[in-house]
Amino acid sequence: MLTRSLALRAAVVGALAGLLFSTPARALEVGQKAPDFALPGTDGKPVKLADLTAKGPVVIYTFIQAFTGL
Repeated sequence: MLTRSLALRAAVVGALAGLLFSTPARALEVGQKAPDFALPGTDGKPVKLADLTAKGPVVIYTFIQAFTGL
């Protein structure tokens, strides 16, 4: 039981250290190009931002609290 407790404490300390020493994300300025990223599509296949922007302008809108029950 002691080793499990130590492992849990080590995991928490490691996670906190990762948060402390990571660089914060910067917001994009108006007109600035977004970095390329990929997310799974509705069919499970990855969809890359670069593939979409090659076809024309893209608007990304998020529903942050859509399914949170708040």
